[in-house]
Amino acid sequence: MKIRYNSPVVLTYALLALVCLALPISNFLGISLASPSRPAFSDPVFYARLFTYVLAHAGWTHFKGNLIMILLLGPLLEEKYGSWLLFEMMVITAAATALISAVVFHTSLVGGSGLVFMMILLSSFSNFRDGEIPLAFILVAVIYIGSELTQVLKVDQISHFGHLAGGLFGAGFGFLRGKNR
Repeated sequence: MKIRYNSPVVLTYALLALVCLALPISNFLGISLASPSRPAFSDPVFYARLFTYVLAHAGWTHFKGNLIMILLLGPLLEEKYGSWLLFEMMVITAAATALISAVVFHTSLVGGSGLVFMMILLSSFSNFRDGEIPLAFILVAVIYIGSELTQVLKVDQISHFGHLAGGLFGAGFGFLRGKNR
C-alpha cells in the first residue's frame, strides 16, 4: 500500500501553513504575513499580504481548528471542482476578504478561517441542480450565519467578518459553479 498525495492544493496549503507556524520565527512570520490593515496600493508588499495571511495562524489551536476542517472538506471539493478551480476560489476569497477588511475595517487578518467557511458553504452546494436550492445548504447557511451574527459585536480578536465573507464567497461559488454544471 502506498501513500498518495491526493489533494495537491489542500495538502500544499496545509504544509505551508504548518511550516509557517512551526518555524522558530513564527511570531515574526505571523506579523509579516498578516493581511494589511490599511490600503497601500503603491506598496508591492501590500499585494503579497492579501494572500499570505491565510498561511499564518495565531497559534496551534487556531491552526488545528482550521486545518481539520480544510483537510475534511478540501479534498472532496478539489475532487469535485479540480485543483486549479479550487485554488482559484481560495485565492479570490483570501484576496477579496483581506482587501475589504483593510479598506472598510482597517484591521489585519491571520489564518485560514475564511477559507474554512468558504469550503463549508461551497460543500453544501455539492448536489445543486438548476432551479433548486439544496435544503442542506439552507440549514448550513442559517446556522452558520446566525452563529456568526450573534458573535459580531463581541470583542474577541476573531474576524467574524472574515468568516462571513468566506461563507458568502463559498455560497457564491457554489451557486455559480452549480449553474454551469
